[in-house]
Amino acid sequence: MKAYLFGWNPIKFKWDDLDDDIAKLQAGHRLEEDWSVASHKTIRPGDRAYFVHVGIEPKGIFASGIISSEPFLALRKGRTYHRIVIEFDVLLNPDKHPILTLDILKTGNLTAQTWTPQASGISIRPELVDELEGVWQDFLNPE
Repeated sequence: MKAYLFGWNPIKFKWDDLDDDIAKLQAGHRLEEDWSVASHKTIRPGDRAYFVHVGIEPKGIFASGIISSEPFLALRKGRTYHRIVIEFDVLLNPDKHPILTLDILKTGNLTAQTWTPQASGISIRPELVDELEGVWQDFLNPE
């Protein structure tokens, strides 16, 4: 499975309904959001998505999901961007919940990946995808 890393910088983009979206997901409702994507030529529905909180502390992975659309063009702030729709399976509020921090992501083999990308929707190195998923699942389910 291919996986991609999407950045969220709350300084540049407010997520006013983050807590409502978390509650919706926890209640078993489907949560989809569209996001800009740099790797628009390779990303496909069914690929894995991870979201990293950047810009301010805490920095690290706070959400994951599955790509649910083909890339499409959208106009935003006078510019055209490639975007995709992602169906979230985990969503945490970095201001209120522990997240998978950069300290953990910058250990072992995972050090080979850039975890604070300049563009959203970059490819995660194929050789790291299984390890990242394991670390993410261990973080979410520590027992």
